[in-house]
Amino acid sequence: MKELLVAQYDMIADSRETLLNYCEELTPADFIISNPSFGRGSIRNLLVHIGSTYQYWIGQHALNRPMNYPAYEDYTSVKQCRAFFEEIDELISAFLQQFSNTYFHSLNFSINNNEVTATPLKLFTHVITHEFHHKGQILSLSRHLGYTPVDTDIVR
Repeated sequence: MKELLVAQYDMIADSRETLLNYCEELTPADFIISNPSFGRGSIRNLLVHIGSTYQYWIGQHALNRPMNYPAYEDYTSVKQCRAFFEEIDELISAFLQQFSNTYFHSLNFSINNNEVTATPLKLFTHVITHEFHHKGQILSLSRHLGYTPVDTDIVR
């Protein structure tokens, strides 16, 4: 099972790399400009939010690691976001190693004073689908800014 999830995450990281390469074509102003029609406001904010969500579910809850959640304003370039995602890749690697034989084991934690139970597989599925949801928003936002989005699908 670990090999399957590693292969799946590699495909996700490849798609993310395509997205980040595309984002490097944006002007610095367009990268950080806020559009209130989109959940987190800007392409930069969406990228940081994606990474922070990996930190929250995989780092903090699955791996029980203290996380330093970055402020959106700490990131002003795609290069900085790319470095953040390299840290996320390391978290995922540790996660896949730690839970390599227990993907269906229940994990219990508290969120907003509510007890939550989820398996490592469920947490992994949550963060990767969350990333793709926001990736779509990033591409839509770039279209609103006058760019032609690139194909970032897994099969392309």
